[in-house]
Amino acid sequence: MAPELLPSGRQPVIIAARRTPVCRTNGALRTLRAHELLAPVLRELTAFPGIQPGDITDVVIGNAVGGGGNVARLALLEAGLPVSVPGLTVDRQCGSGLDAIVLASGLVAAGGNPLYLAGGVESTSTAPLRAHRKDDGGPEFYPRAQFVPEAFGDPDMGVAAETVAQKFGISRDRQDGFALLSHQKALAAAGAGYFDDELVPLGKGAGTVAVDDGPRRGLGPAVMARFPPAFVDGGTVTAGNSCFDADAASAVVITSLQRARDLGVPDGLLVLGTGTAGVEPEVLGIGAAVAARGVLTAAGVTADELDLVEFNEAFASQTLACLDELGIDPGRVNLDGGALALGHAYGASGAVLVTRLFAQARRNGTPGSLALAMISIAGGMGTAALLQYERF
Repeated sequence: MAPELLPSGRQPVIIAARRTPVCRTNGALRTLRAHELLAPVLRELTAFPGIQPGDITDVVIGNAVGGGGNVARLALLEAGLPVSVPGLTVDRQCGSGLDAIVLASGLVAAGGNPLYLAGGVESTSTAPLRAHRKDDGGPEFYPRAQFVPEAFGDPDMGVAAETVAQKFGISRDRQDGFALLSHQKALAAAGAGYFDDELVPLGKGAGTVAVDDGPRRGLGPAVMARFPPAFVDGGTVTAGNSCFDADAASAVVITSLQRARDLGVPDGLLVLGTGTAGVEPEVLGIGAAVAARGVLTAAGVTADELDLVEFNEAFASQTLACLDELGIDPGRVNLDGGALALGHAYGASGAVLVTRLFAQARRNGTPGSLALAMISIAGGMGTAALLQYERF
């Protein structure tokens, strides 16, 4: 049973969702900075029937490796929204896009019938180089930000994924099989046109980018088996069962149920519950399971009652470990493929999960369908959101 809804003036509901193609770092979107990726998505969402750009209360955007400077404000102005619309950028690393939606839903629940654009963006191709200033004033470059104090080990993502594989008994065969299936599902979904309505093409003319470029047709069990361990000697986590870095933007329109009805919206995803949890940093990939368990328990929903599940497949090992912990059959998850095939655009990935659930729920078309979005986060965290599809 889904929990009771809030009063209609405070019940958050997602009424539209869009995303750019997800493309490999230094690939088709390599020349576009973060705000240039995001602006077309915001522009598309503000063209939604009944929405006037000046009516938008705020734009809340997640970003992980950008150059700062509030990309939300920069992008909304690039999109042509009026200067009266503010913007807020949030950073919870891989969870940023989902956390931006969670934050906006909480603001809707506070009342006032507001209207938000929320989501995430990442241009890994144009992310700035990072450096500490040394004592002599010169730069000391480093590959990534520090996530936790050194006393916690501050593991790299791949090393942590290997630790999860070992601790939770996730075999190489299971990882390879899951990754291969992700590619196969993504290729089938693209061929069936399942991504068409959610995609916002970028560019013009012959240079238009309108499809995801990650899913690979040439993969098979024999190819997957040839990948060597990528992070730990003798390990099971490889380039084949790990995601690749990507560029993308994704966002949603979120408002109150009352305002959605006033707009004449036919359907949407009600936000029933959200939560973020912390875990030991060396097993950071398990964070999503802890967050999801808390959200489901608070809502009185069991894993068996979920109709749709989207999990960010940063690594097959952590995805399978989380699903095992929650008692969710991996075959029920990421129906159209996940980040193992499509790529991981850090700050955008959590919003991509919600956009995918929105499209899947509409395709399924069953009122009352329950959907779960969840993502594990660098530093040992996880965020989850429980949603319900309804027609109005």
